[in-house]
Amino acid sequence: MNRLVAWVLAVGGFVGLIASSVLTIEKIALLKDPFYVPTCSINPVLSCGSIMKTAQAEVFGFPNPLLGIAGFAVVTTLGVLLVSGVSLPRWVWIGLQVGVTFGVLFVHWLIVQSLYEIGALCPYCMVVWAVMIPIFWYTTLRNIRPTFQYHSVVLILWYLVIVAGVLQAFWFYWSSLV
Repeated sequence: MNRLVAWVLAVGGFVGLIASSVLTIEKIALLKDPFYVPTCSINPVLSCGSIMKTAQAEVFGFPNPLLGIAGFAVVTTLGVLLVSGVSLPRWVWIGLQVGVTFGVLFVHWLIVQSLYEIGALCPYCMVVWAVMIPIFWYTTLRNIRPTFQYHSVVLILWYLVIVAGVLQAFWFYWSSLV
């Protein structure tokens, strides 16, 4: 399990770092030019630009992806250290648990906002959602050390609930494509 956690942190953190960085670059471009259309604005539903202009995109007074850059940089670094065989002290694991718990709760708040308040999806944000869930799940499993051999089933069900929420929230759009 420890090797799996190490790789989830390293790879998931890196993917989240890239997505957060791209979102930050897109946000800066949008701040420079209010008519800029972000690369992730594909159609009325997959539309980063409309999300980036909302209050939810800057909950703490600055663009949310900056939190992702900082957080995922730490997660990636810890993952790489673990992959290379470094043993982290307990206080680091506690700090990581606090951080990823905040991250997964924040991501789920953003999911609800995207689906039911804003009415749009951001592809780069969805990448962050997708990596934040296993980062949280496997960090938590490592820290509580259960004898739970079907850990991937929880992830699959978790993702299916989110997919069901996306389908339900945007059914009007998806059904018009058929």
